[in-house]
Amino acid sequence: MTNWKRNAGFFIGGQFMSMFGSMLVQYAITWHITLETQSGVWMTLFTCAGLLPMVLISPLAGVWADRYNRKYLINISDAAIAVATLVLAVVFFTGGENIWLMLVVVIVRGLGQGVQTPAGSALIPQMVPQEHLIRFNGIQSAAQSLTMFATPMLAGVLLTFLPIEYIFFIDVITAAIGISVVFFFVHVPRPERTQSGTGVSAYFCELKEGLRYVGGSVWLKILLGYTAFFCVCMTPAAMLTPLQVVRTFGGDVWRLTAIEVLFALGMALGGVAVSVWGGFRNKVHTMIMACFAFGVTTLLFGIVPNFWIYLGVMLLCGMSVPLFNTSAMTVMQTKIEPQIMGRVFSILMMINGLAMPLGMALFGPLGDLVKIEYLLIVTGFLLFASGFVLCASKTLKAAGE
Repeated sequence: MTNWKRNAGFFIGGQFMSMFGSMLVQYAITWHITLETQSGVWMTLFTCAGLLPMVLISPLAGVWADRYNRKYLINISDAAIAVATLVLAVVFFTGGENIWLMLVVVIVRGLGQGVQTPAGSALIPQMVPQEHLIRFNGIQSAAQSLTMFATPMLAGVLLTFLPIEYIFFIDVITAAIGISVVFFFVHVPRPERTQSGTGVSAYFCELKEGLRYVGGSVWLKILLGYTAFFCVCMTPAAMLTPLQVVRTFGGDVWRLTAIEVLFALGMALGGVAVSVWGGFRNKVHTMIMACFAFGVTTLLFGIVPNFWIYLGVMLLCGMSVPLFNTSAMTVMQTKIEPQIMGRVFSILMMINGLAMPLGMALFGPLGDLVKIEYLLIVTGFLLFASGFVLCASKTLKAAGE
């Protein structure tokens, strides 16, 4: 662990470069499809193409993360995404623009991210000492949030002056830089292998082992179950606030841009704050504080009458998200055995990947039947009250020490 700061710095730098290009392409594709098709069906197809492959591949991705070198898995998935994007860029550059090919590339990108996410989450405890995990996760969260803050604006500027294929080439270049940094400069020991054989039966055996591990851990079941609840209840605040702003305050583009920018800025500030502060000694207490904060801000979205106050609440809401995410991540990284961590994080990714669509399936139609303000007040109250439920869980609080 003597060079852990060097490794961690290069890892964050490499992942930041790769993520920057990926999110640039993500926004560019979304806006291109919106402008070219103006179709809700196509937007739904592209949304599902990005999310569902992550969920479908997550069981295998977890097994791979525990079987093989996690650093190589991250680089291979990044490279696959870059190659697919390069093919799309070349096709567009030669005049063969094809929306179906773009859909295929989005699927490949979703599969790559599905492999990369559990491998990256499981790799971090191999190079960062336990006492510094919360600060590292805070810094990483801040870097991700800054990317979310910058890429929408940059993508809009670039699409105004350049054809979309040039943005695809930017992603290929940033991915190449990120892969090179992680490959050459990040050195971490490999965990003990858990491979029990080859073939389909061995994969299913290891997958069932991961499920048994979760089923046999009371604190982990509570944490994963609450994460699913949190993701579903946060759907109105995360997905329906733009629609609320249009209906309540006006459909000006600057208003929609402002709420996105303030939320991303809040997440960045929250990540910096938790990296400097480190959270409470018991990380579950930090999660509880985040639940209270997110619940209160969600409730306020439903009652504040002034847009400028609304923006201030949006900033505070964004700040509460890293407090919850980094604390939950740190508890899992410190308490789960390294040999099975990839499979557990793949289960977490599956839960996150399914919870938001389920939340939209529930609250999206309701948003057309009742005022979105009512949904925000109800879910805000539920999230706030859930903090007391976490307070009552002695098992989870014991794991947070």
